[in-house]
Amino acid sequence: MRFGTKAIHAGQEPDPTTGAIMTPIYQTSTYVQESPGVHKGYAYARGKNPTRVALERCLAELENAKHGLCFSSGMGAADAIIKLLVPGDEVIATDDLYGGSYRMFTKVFAKYGIVFHFVDMHDFDALERTVNAKTKMLWVETPTNPMMKIIDIERCVEFAKKHNLISVIDNTFASPYLQNPLDMNADIVMHSATKYLNGHSDVVMGALCTNDDNLYEQLAFIANSCGATPGPQDSFLVLRGLKTLHVRMERHCANGVVVANFLANHPKVEKVYWPGFPSHPNHDVAKKQMRDFGGMISFSLKGDRFEDASKLAQAVRVFSLAESLGGVESLLGHPASMTHASIPKPERERSGITDSLLRLSVGIEDAEDLIEDLTNALNAI
Repeated sequence: MRFGTKAIHAGQEPDPTTGAIMTPIYQTSTYVQESPGVHKGYAYARGKNPTRVALERCLAELENAKHGLCFSSGMGAADAIIKLLVPGDEVIATDDLYGGSYRMFTKVFAKYGIVFHFVDMHDFDALERTVNAKTKMLWVETPTNPMMKIIDIERCVEFAKKHNLISVIDNTFASPYLQNPLDMNADIVMHSATKYLNGHSDVVMGALCTNDDNLYEQLAFIANSCGATPGPQDSFLVLRGLKTLHVRMERHCANGVVVANFLANHPKVEKVYWPGFPSHPNHDVAKKQMRDFGGMISFSLKGDRFEDASKLAQAVRVFSLAESLGGVESLLGHPASMTHASIPKPERERSGITDSLLRLSVGIEDAEDLIEDLTNALNAI
């Protein structure tokens, strides 16, 4: 079954009672048991809910995985992964990392004795210098947030297997439409399902997929025990969103090409970060492991002044100044003051997050309107 067909049908059957083609919203907290401890697979909704199970099966098929798990947020999914570790364990993570992940690693789990190293994952010599007997996990984002770096998943997985590490790939920016890390032998793929998977800016959710039975059992135990599981209404909405994922991603990618090239040729723009340019570092890796280059774009302004970035951000009318990404509407964000504000400024700047850097989530509006909006906003500087 091909991707678009899976997105619409995978994991779902008509409701056996009514024949409803959409999986119903099973808005219940508990289930009647036939006798003590004997039930039809459902006992209490924190552990399993039929709407959520249908979504988990659909996501697993889209990632070519045996198992899927959903969480109440992307950070809830990340939290469950780190809970696979014990005090004294170490993690090597991408140095250009989503600010929420960095904050959770350094402000929450570091207090419990888990050590995090943030390393440039293009530099395999640096990875070899960092890994040690206590290292248990390799955490990769690609494309990265917000610098759009492309990290070679196959090489990172080979490194992880060589050192017996759990390899985690945050696939939020790409979605399973653009890349499937489990096909490259990664252990766990993670999503903020809030973003492209749902696609309509009306749900907060996270997801994990894996082919490893043991990891799945541990993660499912953590999900049930710690309780960061989503409700049936949100599960229904993400199932609905997935049915158009392939169509939306085609338009995100098509609009991304137009917007990236417009920005690259604008006299007030210093640099554009988008993996579709042949000049982009690791463009060849992106071509190898991705099916297209997506609608996420970052760019900096000449002069690198926060005041200019602020004026532009307040001048847009079709783009909306807001956090998040992956919805049908176009969004613009200022990472240094929004999504990555929790990262100390010296570390932000080392990774390229300057005062004028802006991140675009290019939506599915008419491309001409997006270009006109950006033109007017750049003229306001």
